[in-house]
Amino acid sequence: MVRPPLTPQERLRGEQLGMTLRLARGERSIVEVAAAAGMSAETLRKIETGRIATPAFFTIAALADVLGVSMDRLAGRVTPAVRG
Repeated sequence: MVRPPLTPQERLRGEQLGMTLRLARGERSIVEVAAAAGMSAETLRKIETGRIATPAFFTIAALADVLGVSMDRLAGRVTPAVRG
């Protein structure tokens, strides 16, 4: 399956999500947080850097739970994608 390229808005949304997750992670290591959320450190690194701009809902839910951040806070920090 070939994914369509991300729009500028989707890339920005991914970068904003990554920044919010990095801030919530604080001094905790990527390895520690990723393991607690049930994913690889590389996956978390890609989400935090915006290389995975549209992670699955359950991935974000697991990270929110581990980091003690509400889904509302994550959604509130991210601009909605607009497709035309």
